Amino acid sequence: MYNTTTKYRERVAAVSKFAGDLSKTYTYKDYQTWPDTPQMELIEGVPHAMTPAPSRLHQKIVVELIRQISTYLQGKECEVYPAPFDVRLAEPDTSDEAVYNVVQPDISVICDPAKLDDKGCKGAPDLVMEIVSPSTVTIDYIKKLSLYERYSVREYWTIHPIDKIIMVYKLTEQGSYGRPDTYPIEDNIQVGIFDDLTISLAAIFKI
Repeated sequence: MYNTTTKYRERVAAVSKFAGDLSKTYTYKDYQTWPDTPQMELIEGVPHAMTPAPSRLHQKIVVELIRQISTYLQGKECEVYPAPFDVRLAEPDTSDEAVYNVVQPDISVICDPAKLDDKGCKGAPDLVMEIVSPSTVTIDYIKKLSLYERYSVREYWTIHPIDKIIMVYKLTEQGSYGRPDTYPIEDNIQVGIFDDLTISLAAIFKI
């Protein structure tokens, strides 16, 4: 049976073909020389193949979230971007040769215009949302969770299309993520980084 896992392994093999030795670490400078297909992310210098083309449900959720957020942000300084959109998690003055983390969140909200350039975002977004699939659970809940916490992403959402549950991690005053808030499909969510933006889960999951 040709399933998602098989496709994912093929994309990992493709990463190896273009990146070369996967036992070494790579930087954003290397990353820029690789072809756009397959799409890849760098986490601690290690290339990771992104999953095959997202499901229709995944894309519907992204479109609805973008719609709600972008409508709210009209006339405001913050901006919202869907993937593919390179987020380089590094300090502003870090050279390309020293950037080891490049991710493409499903949705990124950035409120500091100084972090934006023609390549994407350099620095931590204020809000990141990831649509979780079976092949990305480890990345989203271990590697990216740790990465977003370390670089002080203020709010991190994980959205489960099948279970219809959203988990929200918020950065504490101590600089770490506390226990996540979990929301079922019946709830609406007050976005923590804004005073008056509420996301309708009914619209997202199309009750």
